[in-house]
Amino acid sequence: MQLAAQMLEQRPDEIAMADESGSWTWRQVNERVNRLIHGLRGLGLEVGDPIALLSNNRHEFLEVNAAVSHGGWVLVPVNWHLVADEVAYILSDSGAKALVTESDFLDVATDAAKRTGAIDVKILLSGAKAEGWVDYEELLEGSLSDEPADQSGGGNMFYTSGTTGKPKGVRSTALRPGQPMENLIAAIQGLGNLIGIVPDAKTLINSPLYHAGPYAAAALASALGGAVLLRRKFDPVESLQLIQDEKIEQAYFVPTHFVRFLKLDDETKKRFDLSPLRNVWHTGAPCPPDVKRQIIDWWGPVLSEYYGASEGFGSGTFVTSEEWLRKPGTVGKPLPTCEVHILDENGKELGSGEVGQIWFKSLIGVDFEYAGAPDKTKDVHKEPGVYTYGDVGYLDEDGYLFLSDRKIDMIVSGGVNIYPAEIESVIITHPHVADVAVFGVPNEEFGEEVKVAVQLAPGHERTPELEAELKRFAKDKLAGYKNPRSWDFLEDFPRTPTGKLQKRLLRDPYWEGKARSI
Repeated sequence: MQLAAQMLEQRPDEIAMADESGSWTWRQVNERVNRLIHGLRGLGLEVGDPIALLSNNRHEFLEVNAAVSHGGWVLVPVNWHLVADEVAYILSDSGAKALVTESDFLDVATDAAKRTGAIDVKILLSGAKAEGWVDYEELLEGSLSDEPADQSGGGNMFYTSGTTGKPKGVRSTALRPGQPMENLIAAIQGLGNLIGIVPDAKTLINSPLYHAGPYAAAALASALGGAVLLRRKFDPVESLQLIQDEKIEQAYFVPTHFVRFLKLDDETKKRFDLSPLRNVWHTGAPCPPDVKRQIIDWWGPVLSEYYGASEGFGSGTFVTSEEWLRKPGTVGKPLPTCEVHILDENGKELGSGEVGQIWFKSLIGVDFEYAGAPDKTKDVHKEPGVYTYGDVGYLDEDGYLFLSDRKIDMIVSGGVNIYPAEIESVIITHPHVADVAVFGVPNEEFGEEVKVAVQLAPGHERTPELEAELKRFAKDKLAGYKNPRSWDFLEDFPRTPTGKLQKRLLRDPYWEGKARSI
């Protein structure tokens, strides 16, 4: 593997990756990836062919990704929570030529592949055998281990969450399949350095790799020489135990994880030595300031945040703990690879402190498209290389970006813009609240009013006393116009495994039959 050339030369027998089933050195991973590249070529896959991967967090996921990166193919990670119809749509839409899966998802994968009728190659990871599926380990055993010739850089295509309409695959010009390997290596290692990935750090990833954030954390950490420790699911106590016992130096979490860490009792929190941590990288939803401050107080100034999206390779902002403590709530300054512009509804540039839609301008010629969706691509572009992720915010006088909300989530009540994220960041800090969502519902007088839905923490039940306490809590901390007019109490929230709230599923029932919908 050219991406691992330095590690293979200097420390080939150090651990490169590990999961619940074992660990593998750089030498072992290199041999397995070489065999996989030869094997995939032998099965007829050509440069540019998409390879769909329906798998949990396991070492083979990273092996397949490495093979794709060196074989000039396109990796299409598939959410393993999807049903057969949804998987079949992604297979067809992406033009996948191969499908790799594991025993846990074999039935869904088999059904989806039959529905498309276009999957030439089906590969099954260790743990099961099935007719018509190539055994992954047998494929490796039957292939050469020498460095493959004619290597070229691969790419990936992540699918959007699909909050409106069908999800679409994101194609970035920074990850063109077939490009020279040296270009891909420079891009990946350069991005890793820009967004604070610590070189050679042992890294914990226990968020699903089919999501762009944890995938990037794992891929960039590996490209910068770090051993990657994978776990299939997030557990706050296990995570703390791993940090201590495995001497984890770097980890990826999302704000929902931070909330779950903070819900642990004080005795549990004090049990673990977290001194190995050097960097905790987080992306995803905005992190409530009180939550982030408490994590920094507990773990030290090790948090670094990247705000961006799978659409914009290198178009994003970055902030360290030290900067954030000086500017609480910020998602940082733009990376040197881009500019940030705040525009109003008419495209006019706004001044510092003025809230508007956030637009990125790439300074390195990076752009993207939604595969097969030119209208959707056009909707998020102002011009080539200038695009938006749909968020609303402002720049302060020092050029730091602050997020207000996603444009689609903004509540307009009596002509006043209200940003749900601000309200959510307050209510989530109440010790009896496990999860919270704020959204707009119809109001005859004001157009919309603020509604909050809460999921109570374990051990707490809805009572008139608790309801009154939560309302007082919100009233004490929020301006009157931001205070929820009504409260819902739910057993569970419709969140993706990566922590993203599917707020539309909560909001839509209130707008059924109305003349307008937000």
